[in-house]
Amino acid sequence: MRTVTGRTDHVVVVGAGLGGLACALHLAAAGRQVTVVEREAVPGGRAGKLSLQGYEFDTGPTVLTMPELIAEPLAAVGENLSDWLELTPLDPAYRAYYPDGSTLDVRTDTVRMAAEISRVCGPREADGYLRFVDFARQLWRLERNAFIDRNLDTPVDLLNLNLLKLLGMGGFRRLQPKINQYFRDPRTQRIFSFQAMYAGLAPHDALAIYAVIAYLDSVAGVFFPKGGMHAVPRALAGAAEKHGVTFRYETTVTDVETANGRATAVITADGSRIPADVVVLNPDLPIAKRDLLPPARQRRLRYSPSCVVLHLGSRQGYSKIAHHNIHFGSKWRGTFDEVIRQGLLMSDPSLLVTNPTRTDPSGAPAGRHSYYVLAPTPNLVAGPMDWRGGLAERYAASLVRTLEQRGYVGFGDGIEVQQIITPADWEDQGMAAGTPFAAAHTFGQTGPFRPANLHPGLDNVVFTGSGTQPGVGVPMVLISGKLAAARVTGRAS
Repeated sequence: MRTVTGRTDHVVVVGAGLGGLACALHLAAAGRQVTVVEREAVPGGRAGKLSLQGYEFDTGPTVLTMPELIAEPLAAVGENLSDWLELTPLDPAYRAYYPDGSTLDVRTDTVRMAAEISRVCGPREADGYLRFVDFARQLWRLERNAFIDRNLDTPVDLLNLNLLKLLGMGGFRRLQPKINQYFRDPRTQRIFSFQAMYAGLAPHDALAIYAVIAYLDSVAGVFFPKGGMHAVPRALAGAAEKHGVTFRYETTVTDVETANGRATAVITADGSRIPADVVVLNPDLPIAKRDLLPPARQRRLRYSPSCVVLHLGSRQGYSKIAHHNIHFGSKWRGTFDEVIRQGLLMSDPSLLVTNPTRTDPSGAPAGRHSYYVLAPTPNLVAGPMDWRGGLAERYAASLVRTLEQRGYVGFGDGIEVQQIITPADWEDQGMAAGTPFAAAHTFGQTGPFRPANLHPGLDNVVFTGSGTQPGVGVPMVLISGKLAAARVTGRAS
């Protein structure tokens, strides 16, 4: 494993996102002096918090899986997860709504889930589900230890017995045909393959190895932290401070000072200079390279789709929905083609609606409800659109109408507070191509082919976050923090 050369006593981490925080904890555990510099007033990065007229909204991810990956950096400094976070298992993890009017509750207990699938889709489909669980569980075990949870420098690092096992399991076939081996009903095919969008690809283009995302979502369990997802970075930052990490909030880094092929300090907007033996960069990787480092030719990347998110505070509640709800349109492959290939808005939207106040009513005034509506959209490269004009408001209104047509009676009339986040807003927040989902997980952008977390020309600059290895999603970003720390400490993950 390649590591940082030279002194590594003082590490400056730029950005208090989940990757930067996990990295800081692992570095503190290894005895390094760590300073975290964050432009916002609070930690979190994309996992931020928005407060509007008594409503509290998570601004980034809303689905939490694999809490043991939060426990890991805490345990590195001798802390227990339960002392920092109160987690509620969600049951169901999701409620899926289909165009024919049927619903399917996704439960993480496999016996209950098999019964639910049998009820909705028949016993043959339930048998396919149980076989899929065995496949996906084995896939996760193979991938995590051999490929995800380790630093990969070259494709040669992939050559091990587990690679042969993955090949034998069909892990490098396309995801949708692999899913169709286990499921014949379009409803189950969708609920166990839509997660490919998280990896930036359509299920018919993604590799079958990404069935692990469905495993984490639908089998390993989905949780909700009391106080919302922003409670996760608050917990990590609190533990880091307790163990000696220095935080400088409301401080924007404008440049990484370099000399003789090494970073020597970070420069802030107020002119301060913070000396560093190592610099870890948590901003979106292409933006960090463009804005903070000496000019260099950048690799051209293919980016994931983006999304529009509506943060809605409402008088209206709905007793029949779950915490997380997926509303599928009648189109399937065509929807992915519109967003990814054609750069168009969905003509028949599939939407995620999260209603966190079902689980934690403190996120809204008494008797009120908060909603997080996510609609996949093209990124700004695939589909440049006038989001800064009137399109944002028009599209938000159309999404509200769509939900009213799908059973959210009076949804629009109940809205008291609304904030619309578009690809243009993601771009303003420092995300390449206006997407919060970073580079797509094509074969050429996965594993050792993904942008490396150790800078090729600066011996002591390391990257963490979704733009580098292992990739997108809260679990992967937390692992990326550990991998970045390993580049500094030399401790193999």
